[in-house]
Amino acid sequence: MRFSRQILILQIGVVVLLLAVGLALVSWLLWGTLRDQYGERALGIARSVAVDPVVVTNVTDKRPGGPLEDLAQAVTRRTGALFVVITDDKGIRLAHPNPGEIGKPVSTPAVEALAGNDVVSAVQKGTLGVSVRSKTPIFAADGRVVGEVSVGYEIGEATGDLIRLILTSALFAAGALALGVAASALLTRRLNRLTHGLEPRELTELLYEREAVLHGIGEGMLAVDAGGRVSVRNAEAERLLGKPLPVGVPVSELGLSPRLGKAVADHQPVDNLLAVAGNRVLVVNSRAVQRDDRDLGMVLTFRDRTDLDTLTRELDAVRSLSDGLRAQRHEFSNRLHTLSGLLQLGHNGEAVEYLQTLTDTSISSPGALGDSVTDPYLQALLAAKIEQAQEKGVRLRLSDDSWVRAPVTDPITVNTVVGNLLDNALHAARLGRLPAFVEIALLAEGTTLHVSVVDSGSGVAAEVREKLFDEGVSTKISPGHGLGLALARQAARAHGGDVWLADPGGEDRGALFVAALPDLLEAQE
Repeated sequence: MRFSRQILILQIGVVVLLLAVGLALVSWLLWGTLRDQYGERALGIARSVAVDPVVVTNVTDKRPGGPLEDLAQAVTRRTGALFVVITDDKGIRLAHPNPGEIGKPVSTPAVEALAGNDVVSAVQKGTLGVSVRSKTPIFAADGRVVGEVSVGYEIGEATGDLIRLILTSALFAAGALALGVAASALLTRRLNRLTHGLEPRELTELLYEREAVLHGIGEGMLAVDAGGRVSVRNAEAERLLGKPLPVGVPVSELGLSPRLGKAVADHQPVDNLLAVAGNRVLVVNSRAVQRDDRDLGMVLTFRDRTDLDTLTRELDAVRSLSDGLRAQRHEFSNRLHTLSGLLQLGHNGEAVEYLQTLTDTSISSPGALGDSVTDPYLQALLAAKIEQAQEKGVRLRLSDDSWVRAPVTDPITVNTVVGNLLDNALHAARLGRLPAFVEIALLAEGTTLHVSVVDSGSGVAAEVREKLFDEGVSTKISPGHGLGLALARQAARAHGGDVWLADPGGEDRGALFVAALPDLLEAQE
């Protein structure tokens, strides 16, 4: 049997049980109420008979029949009672509907009434059958109890009234049952619609499969409903985005990067979108989800490209350095051949002059940086960038006031910040005024590394200054740019530092970018 049908039967059973219990309770209350009503009516009649002077006189004198019998029969006919019985103080009948019972003891106990107390709504069986009866004592003029009056109504009358009331209640119960069955059917139908007809076992299997898929894949996954709220996410998505993603929270309140926020807000599919999250570069893909022409939201997947970018950057630096060393080897080989030829030809003076010229020429090698920067990672990066600048026709120099004698504790973060600042400066200088140059200053203050980069370009345009560090903002024409400065700032802020535009430059000077990187140098004694 399908689970929905089991639910329907169970709900109908609960409704029937509740109605049965309710009907039984109502019947019990109605029977008590009717019994009390008939008992009070009988007590009222008995009291009116007990105070009648004819009754008091004849009972005191213990005269059976006669006026007592006539009075009892008249009251019985007038009130519709089953009987009106009058006894003396010994319980001997003095008046009874059946004359043959006069002079005999009553068939039900009369002790309570003869003791001077009323008996109300007693259901007892006598010579006339089961009845609801009440009894009251008869007092003489001196206050003595001289007898009692018993008035009863046939139990069938109360039962008939009860049956009529129960039938009326049963009609309401049947209506309530029909309403309950209809509501249960509608609820079951809605349950089927909400679960798309799936059984609990199938829902459980779907849950297991969902958990296995969500947490078994190596990519981050974030599902957003049609209202822009987080509906599903896995742990990898929280790790890559660097923040918790509570279910039900609007994506706009999560503080995601502009590109991610725009991808969710536009509700359009995107492929291989590069976005910055913390100090990571993510590749984002999104797809809209629909079912039966109903918008269910969208699903975003994230892949980490940070490690790949780091390796690519390091590979570019090594390639640039190797290309520079190869070019220097050829250059030095040519210079040595020239010097050898001058010496072999006996041109000693020209050879000495040529050596002096070579000595005065600056060489773009790590050794040319002097003792101002001793960290090997910084030296390698600067040497590679110097060679790269020479290829682009830009002169890259280290400022005279640079001084970093401490080793770097996080080379990747430092190279990310310094490398991106130099790349942007070299691009700006190559497109700016001549002679093109870039100057970088590195200064250590305790464990904080200060970096400033200035170029000979035309400065930063006013329309992009406010959003220069937003991902996707770039002055380059070719696509795929706009991540360098955003990544540099994210990396710096992840260590409590920052990167900012100190001087936007203008027509007569280039832009000046400054970075502060705390706790990225080893402490020196």
